[in-house]
Amino acid sequence: MRIVRWVALVAATAAALTSTLALAQQQFVNILTGGQAGIYYPLGVALSQIYSKAIPNAKATAQVTKASAENLNLLQAGRGELALTLGDALSDAWQGKEEAGFKTKLDKLRGLSATYSNYIQIVANADSGIRTLADLKGKRVSVGAAKSGTELNARAVFKAAGLSYSDLAKTEYLPFGESVELIKNRQLDATLQSAGLGVASIRDLATSVKIVVVAVPADVVAKIGDPAYQAAFIPAGTYEGQTADVATAVIPNFLVTHSGVSDELAYQMTKALYDNIDTMYAAHNAAKAIKRENAAKGMPVPLHPGAARYYREVGVIK
Repeated sequence: MRIVRWVALVAATAAALTSTLALAQQQFVNILTGGQAGIYYPLGVALSQIYSKAIPNAKATAQVTKASAENLNLLQAGRGELALTLGDALSDAWQGKEEAGFKTKLDKLRGLSATYSNYIQIVANADSGIRTLADLKGKRVSVGAAKSGTELNARAVFKAAGLSYSDLAKTEYLPFGESVELIKNRQLDATLQSAGLGVASIRDLATSVKIVVVAVPADVVAKIGDPAYQAAFIPAGTYEGQTADVATAVIPNFLVTHSGVSDELAYQMTKALYDNIDTMYAAHNAAKAIKRENAAKGMPVPLHPGAARYYREVGVIK
């Protein structure tokens, strides 16, 4: 009888140790995204689903945030394992540009992958009379959440166009969805949204009111003076009622982690992303621009060693 009890005790102890070890090995992957009406959020949700299935003992979540600048500051503080960010915000963070919301150089940031490009999309209620950038003077405009990547883009574009927030009748610092609701209710005239093509918020607005997509001409893009900004077009038909191509600027987006994330986890996150890329493509049309062969291009911060290991294995880098 004593032997039976001893065996049972040993078995129970072993089970408890196994359970404790499993908990100790559990890998938390908090993915910092943006507002729910943008594109970062559905991509973050898709990544969390991929990682929960593909990475052993992973518990992955997608966190709603104010996007780029907040994401990068949270990563530096170790309050997330992965984040989506705009390229210009990432460059500013690495340099520690205080006017962009980074009091010191965020030296723990490490690159995981390039993704897709954001398009600067300035959309106005057609009844507002806004047709050009100059027409924004004296109007009520939302420029994105304060210190977000979108708002940093707004400052850059406005400055290049000879505009400032003081030229506006009202400047609102709101996420995409709230901006659209205020335009529908005629409490705002226009919104600047930096996002992939076909962003849900603008699609929603275009089905509710007649819109005008305001051009950012190539000469204005050139005056920004930042290589992260390139001239491009929003193709005709991207939104209901948009019958022609509209000139604008594009800025690349990146997936970023930090130096405190283990090499093995960074490797697994990178590999799982590209092994399950069809899940990303299904999450949003903008994700179809994510290509493994471009993953290490234009990265403003050093690649995480774990990501670099994967890219060497598949021949993306030497």
